[in-house]
Amino acid sequence: MRTRPPRTRVHRSTLAAAAAATLATVTVLVLPQTAGAAETAPIGFGAGTTGGGNATAVTVSNLAAFKTAVTGASAKVVRVNGLISLSGQVDIGSNTTVLGVGSSSGFTGGGLRIKEATNVVVRNLNISKPLKPSDGITVQESTKVWIDHNSFSADRDHDKDYYDGLLDINHGSDHVTVSWNTFKDHFKGSLVGHSDNNASEDTGHLKVTYHHNHFSNVYSRIPSLRFGTGHFYNNYVSGADTACHSRMGAQMLVENNVFRSTKIAVTTNRSSDVDGYANLRGNDLGGAATEISRVGSFTSPPYGYTAEPASSVVASVTSGAGAGKL
Repeated sequence: MRTRPPRTRVHRSTLAAAAAATLATVTVLVLPQTAGAAETAPIGFGAGTTGGGNATAVTVSNLAAFKTAVTGASAKVVRVNGLISLSGQVDIGSNTTVLGVGSSSGFTGGGLRIKEATNVVVRNLNISKPLKPSDGITVQESTKVWIDHNSFSADRDHDKDYYDGLLDINHGSDHVTVSWNTFKDHFKGSLVGHSDNNASEDTGHLKVTYHHNHFSNVYSRIPSLRFGTGHFYNNYVSGADTACHSRMGAQMLVENNVFRSTKIAVTTNRSSDVDGYANLRGNDLGGAATEISRVGSFTSPPYGYTAEPASSVVASVTSGAGAGKL
């Protein structure tokens, strides 16, 4: 969907006042986290996700073996050794951990789909150039998903619709954590909620946490959130046109992030008929603008976490995010 300019029904002075008032109320616990420290379990809405747990790992190095290994709902740990070319997507069954070997294993040309599944972990993969209509990872009608320490990328040499999304979460999915990943060189980063017309399925769901991710030269959707509840903290965004986008009544808490060379850090009033809500606190906007038409009520996530101060985010994220950093 092409991003339209913001509607002018909310005066800029009102937006500025709302943003300033929100930024003035910082009550979060901010304690430094060890730079690059890899969690052994997800923090955030995806807490409790274990994937295949302690199941005996199977290592695969080709597409046929991978498809066989990730099928079904039994507990399983699948190690991917090498870079596998895809056409389309491979479905991942419930109770699965997919783990890349080393720093350069993963998939190119397509991606993974977690559909009607629960308890899935995807870590340490390189996922590149997912040709439309395939996303790098799609989470659809699924719950308890942890996407951690992966490197997503494409290029911006083609039309914005040549590739699909790097990571899209939709159709009422819930309890997802996206942590310590890199997203590079793409137009459409991460879409949460695929349509303005899907309120009946999405309302009350799409609860997602994004923390310690690096979005570099990604044009927009960092993330774009409809209907759901999003916590976006300790991320580093550089080179974006429009970063965080709350729409269709979504509630978003944007906390202790760093934005560089970015036009719009947060918006709540673009591209949909109904605005979203956002609360901002502790961010280093780096000169980026904000468009906050509605300040939200989501200020206290229902889980324990530690948000490090924005001053240490760039060092932590650049040293610790992406594949090969576990």
